Amino acid sequence: MFLLDDLLMMPARGIMAVFREVYNAAQQDAASESEAIRTELSELYMRLETQQLSEAEFDERERALLDRLDEIETARTEAMKIGDEESADDADEEPDEIEEDEEEFDDEEFDEEELADDELEIDDEE
Repeated sequence: MFLLDDLLMMPARGIMAVFREVYNAAQQDAASESEAIRTELSELYMRLETQQLSEAEFDERERALLDRLDEIETARTEAMKIGDEESADDADEEPDEIEEDEEEFDDEEFDEEELADDELEIDDEE
């Protein structure tokens, strides 16, 4: 039965693996792009300090770079929210399992109480 389930789910698992790889590649690309922008900002600040750039030109370039950096961070935040929502959906299933475990634990405690009561009855009979 499990072999049949595995065979039927194999195409879906393969597609999900491809999607994960594409997602990871996009995340790495965004991270490298944001790092490149930060490096360019550092160079821009150095050029301003050495007076190779005018204040107006610096402001214009800085604004463009910061806007692009904000876009990248916003996209990353939205992607994380989507991932958190999926994790929350998965987490909704886990508490049911935990509740079942707690119920089993409560049953075990009840059995221990019965055993303790039985031991008391045996002691009373002696």
